[in-house]
Order: sequence, then C-alpha cells, then structure tokens
Amino acid sequence: MTEIANRPHAPATLRNREPILKALRGILPSSGLLLEIASGTGEHAAYIAPRLAESWIWQPSEPSPDALPVIDAYAAESDNPGRIRPAIFLDVQADPWPLDHADAVFCANMIHIAPWRAAEGLFRGASGILATPAPLILYGPFKRDGAHTAPSNAAFDDSLKARNPEWGVRCLDREVTPLAQRHGFARTEIVPMPANNLVVVFRKTA
Repeated sequence: MTEIANRPHAPATLRNREPILKALRGILPSSGLLLEIASGTGEHAAYIAPRLAESWIWQPSEPSPDALPVIDAYAAESDNPGRIRPAIFLDVQADPWPLDHADAVFCANMIHIAPWRAAEGLFRGASGILATPAPLILYGPFKRDGAHTAPSNAAFDDSLKARNPEWGVRCLDREVTPLAQRHGFARTEIVPMPANNLVVVFRKTA
C-alpha cells in the first residue's frame, strides 16, 4: 500500500479491478445489497459499484476504524457516490455482524493475510446474513489440491508466513471448501483471474 495525495492507495486495485468487475457482472443477480468484507482503502468499491447494474448498492466494511474515512473519501470521488453506503466497522470474528441481511458478500485478498480464524468468521457470519442461494465471492490466490498453482504464489506464501506464521495462501480444495460446506455453502464456480488469482463463488444452500 502506498500514499496518493496523503491518502493510502493499494496499487493492486488498479490491476485487478476490471477483471473483478467483469466476474461480478457474471455472478450477481439483477439487484441487491453487496457487503464487501475487508474493503481496505475502498478503491474496489469506488470503481466497481458505479459500474454494476444500477439497482446494486455497495456496503464497504473494515476491521480498522482508521480505514473508514479513507474508504468514504474514495467513495465520495467515485462516478456515483450514491451507490456506496458509508463504510462500517466489521470484524468477521465478532458476533453478531452489524447488519442482518445482504444479497451478496464479496471478500478480496483477506483470508491469506489473516489468521485462519478470520476465514472461519467470514463463513460463519456470511451464513447468518445470506439467504439461499445468495453468493459469497472470494478473490485471491489459492492452492489447489495442496499445491501452489505458480512459483510466484509459492514465493508469496513464503513471504506471508515470514511476516506472520498464521498467514498463508489457503488450499481451496482441502481447507476453504470444506469450511464453506460446514457453514452451509456449496462451491459453484471458479473464475481464473490474472496473476494466478481466482474468483471463487460459494452459494448458500442451507
């Protein structure tokens, strides 16, 4: 993360926002409220929300109170600020979450830069606010069947674990999908993305 005009900036958002937008357009129904978990700087919200179908509203959230005004500042400068609600404080590990309903949950680049209990909290909390068959959509790098999909992902995994032993690239098949199933979700779609990332869709089944 860098600074732009004294404001935090996540450079990766400039590279991945168009592919994520395209994926979301193919996944989301025609209208609803999308809850974004771990919005970071809020740059995904500011770019993507105005470009979804007009009947979608984007709710950013962050576990860091200091991030909330940054998210709101980016939203205010977006092409359609009215499509983005004020950012809310949300810790996925804390129950209950501060809203009781969403039509979709989107989470980019969180579960590998957090302890595993954050992934557990994500699926537990999303299960409580999504109705069948609403989607929980993840974006980021994943292992497949216990193996990295590219040398760059393996190097990234090593760097994460060097920073914090509780972090790391998660295995989609052996860790994330079984966790989803325990919380009433089925994995329904995998969309390959640039730079060896994936968009993975889990839908509420129970």
